[in-house]
Amino acid sequence: MAGPPARPTSRPPSPGASSTACVSSSVGCERIGTAGAKAGWTRPRVPPVKIEVHGDGPPEPDCRCAACARARAAGGRPEPLRVLLDGVPAQECPRRPVPGGHEVRAPGGGLVLAAGGPGDRPEPAAGPPHGPHQPYDAVLLDLAGVPEHLGLLRRTGAVGPATAVHAVHTGHRLPPAELARRLGWWRRPAAGPYRTLLLGGVRSGKSAEGELRLMAHPDVTYAATGGARPGDAEWAARVAAHRGRRPAWWRTVETTDLPGLLETARGAVLIDGIGGWLTAVLDEAGGWDDPSAAASRIDELVDAWRGARARVVAVSEEVGLAPVALTRAGRIFTDLLGRLNQRLAAESEEAALVVAGRVLDL
Repeated sequence: MAGPPARPTSRPPSPGASSTACVSSSVGCERIGTAGAKAGWTRPRVPPVKIEVHGDGPPEPDCRCAACARARAAGGRPEPLRVLLDGVPAQECPRRPVPGGHEVRAPGGGLVLAAGGPGDRPEPAAGPPHGPHQPYDAVLLDLAGVPEHLGLLRRTGAVGPATAVHAVHTGHRLPPAELARRLGWWRRPAAGPYRTLLLGGVRSGKSAEGELRLMAHPDVTYAATGGARPGDAEWAARVAAHRGRRPAWWRTVETTDLPGLLETARGAVLIDGIGGWLTAVLDEAGGWDDPSAAASRIDELVDAWRGARARVVAVSEEVGLAPVALTRAGRIFTDLLGRLNQRLAAESEEAALVVAGRVLDL
């Protein structure tokens, strides 16, 4: 993939956009005390910041990938990167370097945190004027590559409810429609109570979809229900791959007490997955011999799901498309999980089916 055009060292990082279309936004700023602030970087009350981002999306020159082919067929063409802050090119605005990027002062006084390039994770300056609970007026981040950094900035107070969020340095890694879908969750994360059920087959991408939906949340608990499987190297590798995708600051809880977790959880919760939980419940309750023995545990989960206060995403296996199981245990599992999926979907604000990494809303 071709990188962004070369920039002289005297200009600020020119954040790219998610597509060739212009994206504009205006956000207000909070009144923030200026005691101890450095000259030129104070935080008085300022008017809204207008941000325009052009370029940096598909198509890229000489690229035949699907995203670029679609953009080219729609009349798109490679466009040089241009960023305007309050109508002024970003390279003409005052800036100072921070790890992973720059702080840029807009002409109207707004403060913008910008990633320096693809994969960069800009960090707030250690000294004044920035500090705990002093959000930026806007952030320009590589959300196609490191979306979890937005969650971390929210967690530390650098991004607040009024902070404008823009994707930059996207290139052709994501088609514009897919980036827009993800930005719908990331710009304004849904607060609880809000429930999403994601269904899919083995290796369908359902777990990755669940993780993506919560990447921008500042407070996430990952509920692992599969349990330990001593001596199973393949299972250990699968667990390690899932762990490697998750942000390091997410909390991980290994539990089969999902009702207890849902009753007390705040923030966001990712349950991965319902099938593993049902297997453990059948083991504990003797449900493989008498499926009715697990009925009360299943009812408890549905009740807790209905009454959850958190933002909850649950991943579950879709068994409705599978052939009838050949064993009694297999039939018990598919029957119970299919019914449980239906009950959870009926109590969810959102339900979706994931197939080959593509998401179909239900």
